[in-house]
Amino acid sequence: MMFDKLKQLTKDTGIYGISTIGGRVLTFLLVPFYTHVFDTRQFGIFSTLYSFIGVLNVLMLYGMDASYLKFASNPVIGDEKDNFSTPYLSVLSVSLLVSGVIILSKTFIYSLLDVPTEYYYLVYYIAGILLLDAVSVIPFITLRLEHKAKKFALFKTINILTNVFLNIFLIVKLKWGIEAVFFSNLIASLSSFLLLSPEVIKKIRAKINFELLKRLLKFGLPYFPAGIAAMLIQGVDRPIINHLTNLETAGLYSANYKLGIFMMLFVNMFQYAWQPFFLQNAEEKNAKELFSKVLTYFTLAGCFILVILSLFINDVVQIKIFGHTIIQESYLSGLNIVPVVLSGYMFLGMCTIFTAGIFIKEKSIYVPFVTAIGATVNIVLNFWLIPIIGIMGAALATLLAYLVMAFIYFFITQRFYKIDYELIKLGKIFLSLTAVAVIYYLQYAGNHLTILNKFLLLLLFIILLLIFNVGREELIFLKNRFAKRKVKNA
Repeated sequence: MMFDKLKQLTKDTGIYGISTIGGRVLTFLLVPFYTHVFDTRQFGIFSTLYSFIGVLNVLMLYGMDASYLKFASNPVIGDEKDNFSTPYLSVLSVSLLVSGVIILSKTFIYSLLDVPTEYYYLVYYIAGILLLDAVSVIPFITLRLEHKAKKFALFKTINILTNVFLNIFLIVKLKWGIEAVFFSNLIASLSSFLLLSPEVIKKIRAKINFELLKRLLKFGLPYFPAGIAAMLIQGVDRPIINHLTNLETAGLYSANYKLGIFMMLFVNMFQYAWQPFFLQNAEEKNAKELFSKVLTYFTLAGCFILVILSLFINDVVQIKIFGHTIIQESYLSGLNIVPVVLSGYMFLGMCTIFTAGIFIKEKSIYVPFVTAIGATVNIVLNFWLIPIIGIMGAALATLLAYLVMAFIYFFITQRFYKIDYELIKLGKIFLSLTAVAVIYYLQYAGNHLTILNKFLLLLLFIILLLIFNVGREELIFLKNRFAKRKVKNA
């Protein structure tokens, strides 16, 4: 029964992953494209502005997305239209207000971000992107709650394809420069808004249920400062690098940081499936045992992805296509941060797993404190490490922030929603990872890291995982699955 539940979670993760991976891969392909058409200074400018967009995305939602996900899955106040209209109209109102303030405050914002004056006009694109993205969040969550995964995937894919096509057309054909990045995003966000409009029209009611709004705000508002802190962890390193060094270094860091996209994909697609999964299974008799298994298998999969990408990312990005490397050669000096970035995303995924207890027990008050600690760790370490070891310092600051958050979430949630996680198994997984990492860096230092040695290290990691982590329960499950498939094929 438990393995059937895990199989369903894996299946849901895969469905959401189709659109997430497909879309993100297309977006990822823009990174090498940008590195060939923009210099590091231009890359630094739009990376800094997108970090700003990320922070303001949280401001416009102020935790209402988390509240809607929590209460719409099991309505206790009002009818279905109330549970959609109240958070949607609330987000719409705040988003309109914030977009207006952004436009009126453009001079202050750009001076704060150290962005040259000739790019001030981009603030209009930024305001539009933020508004359209914010009012699309609640409808997208509705699709997830209603198990409309195919429609969700389709709309996300259309958004990404629109963005990619316009980027290439406007930059290559019309020579627009970095303005094309923001205009393309604006049109892609508009396409999502229009596609979701029928869902909105069907569910909207021009009225806010204030009793419901009060309940939503009580649960969701702690996610607002938490969201700001989380976005600071993800994006504050760019402006700090720019402040301590220059835009060129910020651009170099941003381009290589984006190579961590594959771990981010894994975490994102897992999160899409995980949140409805634990809310729907929270009352099951073996729920905690089930959630414990989820952490083990997530960690196992995450470490496997980490090892493969860390071993071979350097070889992949230097493949030449039509005489050009995938990543422009002037950006290759930053590749050493990629394993650190991948590790950070993996611990972020573990944070997501630990927050199940917070949702189930409605203890969202803890979230802002944990993320504030993570943000503080990140900012302090950025200012300390960047002057010493450059962009590696920024990557390590983010990794350590997520690691600290994961430990704090674990200890806090164990107080009110205790789960007996398979700590010995998890320790063995990380021990296997550490052993491979030590050998990797020893060979790297001795200049012995050939393709053959990389494959041997991957094989060693797989062997260690099999020796340490495949137990009797897993073997029985695999044996039964194989037996069923054999009977089916007979």
